[in-house]
Amino acid sequence: MRRFHFVIACLLALSLATAASAQVFQPQSFTLKNGMQVVLIPNHRVPVVSHMVWYKVGSADEQDGRTGLAHMLEHMMFKGTKTIGPEEFSRLVAANGGQENAFTNQDYTAFYQNVAVDKLDLMMRLESDRMANLALRDQDFQPERQVVIEERRMRTENEPDALLMEQMRAALFLAGGYHHPVIGWHQDIDAYHIQDLVEFHRRWYAPNNAILVVAGDITLERLKPLAEKYYGSLKPRPVPERIRRPQPTPVAARTLIIRDEDVHQPSWTRYYLAPSYHVGATGDADPLQVLAEILGDGATSRLYRSLVVDQKLAAAVSADYDPDSLGETVFALSATPQPGVTIETLQAALDKALKEIVTAGVTAPELARAQHKLRAAFTYAKDSYTAGAMVFGQVLTTGGSIKDVEAAPERIAAVTLDQVNEAAKRLLRDERSVTGLLLPAQPGDATVAQDPDAKNGHGLLGGNVK
Repeated sequence: MRRFHFVIACLLALSLATAASAQVFQPQSFTLKNGMQVVLIPNHRVPVVSHMVWYKVGSADEQDGRTGLAHMLEHMMFKGTKTIGPEEFSRLVAANGGQENAFTNQDYTAFYQNVAVDKLDLMMRLESDRMANLALRDQDFQPERQVVIEERRMRTENEPDALLMEQMRAALFLAGGYHHPVIGWHQDIDAYHIQDLVEFHRRWYAPNNAILVVAGDITLERLKPLAEKYYGSLKPRPVPERIRRPQPTPVAARTLIIRDEDVHQPSWTRYYLAPSYHVGATGDADPLQVLAEILGDGATSRLYRSLVVDQKLAAAVSADYDPDSLGETVFALSATPQPGVTIETLQAALDKALKEIVTAGVTAPELARAQHKLRAAFTYAKDSYTAGAMVFGQVLTTGGSIKDVEAAPERIAAVTLDQVNEAAKRLLRDERSVTGLLLPAQPGDATVAQDPDAKNGHGLLGGNVK
């Protein structure tokens, strides 16, 4: 299955984009004549490179009724071109000692290979070939559609926590492409045809809509002629404008509950509709990253110390926020109760702790500790030849620039206590939230089937969802 789960990498990227030291990656960049941007992140610790091609298209760029096309096309990119057969791409990468995969997000799709530096020439030849010469055949598409449907069943429809997250996101984003899941709705996957994929590839997979990021043991003098040889010869095409309009003004808190016989550990999750670097109160993006660190990142965070250590109500608690989004984004909090503690008790304690943040604010020591942790994460990331490629790809495909990445350390260092506290007040409002409760099934629970092909036992109570 080609959908690459890279939660840890995304969290690392978030830390990297918020740390404190100028010019850590020393990136170099140039643009080919066809409009394709190339970014080099030198790292000469080991003789390997990470070769990544990022496309400025994701699930949020799809049309209603055709959800999941970006992810489906990611799968089909491994099904051969006019010159190589199905799965030959992966065989060649493996035969040359490389590792490869791909992943799709709401805002981007990326393909990568980690190989010895002397294999970079081959990787560029293969990747540029499928950008320009992908062979989309119905005989390959039909079985791969079933693979994706099975992936959806296994990872979402038969996983109560994933199903809840999907429904929470749909309830939080009432309009636009962020409303639907990256993998697509089941009925849409069933309905589209090979021609939909042909048109999607033609519309978005152009060199002027892609970014090549190469990180590792290579110099600009060696990279530039290779990029010009393989990617520079590809013809540019007009690409559609990517639109991310602000969400309708939220007016009511929403709560979703899923009860399932497979749930043995209840959980509490809350999503807040949050600004990104590009939509909403964009000046809050850096303070909210600091707030997420203060609230729920690690054993020294406020919620962990209060709910896990002091009150012993929670077994785990976390916070997450990623402002690198073309549209509005999610500020997420999650917690699991200790055995014997009810969800109601845990939620009451969480609501009280969040109210204290709004009324009393965070403290200067908490701010300093959060900034220090982010700096440390950034410093450690320099040792990884893949981390920088992840950061720059994510930032550049979501409307940011190289300067934004390099200036992030100073921005975070400049965040003040007042900025964090004011951002928290604007964010932590009931009407901006969707709360999700995952609970064990009980006799007599009402259930609502989410999909006729999903397994029995899922129940969804309340909420304004699709």
